Amino acid sequence: MKMLRKTLSVAVITMSTFAPILSVTAVAAPIAASEQQATQSLVKQLTGLHSFTANFEQSTKATGKVVSQKKGLTAQHLNQTFTGTIKVERPGKFFWETTQPSKQTIVTSGKTIWIYDPDLQQVVRQSMSDQVANTPALLLSGNTNSIMQAYKVTQPDQTKTYYTLTPKAKDTAFQDLTISFGAQGAPALMILNDSLGQVTTVRFNHVAKNVSIPASVFNFVPPKGTDIIDQ
Repeated sequence: MKMLRKTLSVAVITMSTFAPILSVTAVAAPIAASEQQATQSLVKQLTGLHSFTANFEQSTKATGKVVSQKKGLTAQHLNQTFTGTIKVERPGKFFWETTQPSKQTIVTSGKTIWIYDPDLQQVVRQSMSDQVANTPALLLSGNTNSIMQAYKVTQPDQTKTYYTLTPKAKDTAFQDLTISFGAQGAPALMILNDSLGQVTTVRFNHVAKNVSIPASVFNFVPPKGTDIIDQ
């Protein structure tokens, strides 16, 4: 019997003031934004992000406690780096493909999520429920209002465009997600802390913001002979 692999989750991030008096360097403590300010700032970032494409590099580490309890991840798995490409068109369209060290594709056009594993010739088909839509891998393509309703937003430094999102619900798979935006206004880095104590870091490079993406990218058709598993 073919075994289904677990889906890779996806899917952050410093300030000194130099005082030339007596050669002393003074470090100014960052001023955090209020929750309302942080939320408004994040909404502004997302509103200006209609689409983007990028390459990504993802790695996962765990605390010593997690490793000692053997919660499903070996040291070898934790030390692996996954690379691939991401394409997003808001709202609702998402393409995530891991190319190394193994291939896996996650695609949605807003209604159904396809998780395709070519090595196993299997694809998992899921309905785009609210719970699935609010998972870290799909946050970047989500509806802004839905994201604000599902997460508490903090901004540790009101002069920096990085934010921490904490789920308001208690039964989520992760504790918080920090996202940093680069100079272009597109995501540059994401850090996810999950409920098992694992920390997943995703770095984006070769980012292109608000580019045209063919609709066919988000329309997945299972290759002939692929087993379809409904969840």
